[in-house]
Amino acid sequence: MGLLLLVLLLAVVLFGLGFAVEALWWIAVIVLVIWLLGFIIRPVGAEGRRGRWYRW
Repeated sequence: MGLLLLVLLLAVVLFGLGFAVEALWWIAVIVLVIWLLGFIIRPVGAEGRRGRWYRW
């Protein structure tokens, strides 16, 4: 019985880990798209030239 519970617990942990990794991949893709769009659509600075959209 203990072995069965251990296998069930392992399956639940691996399922949760797989879901978390999948969610992190989607978040990384969304952040990458926003970051790339920042280079395409840059704000115009006070002097009329195109500036950086980030501070670093």
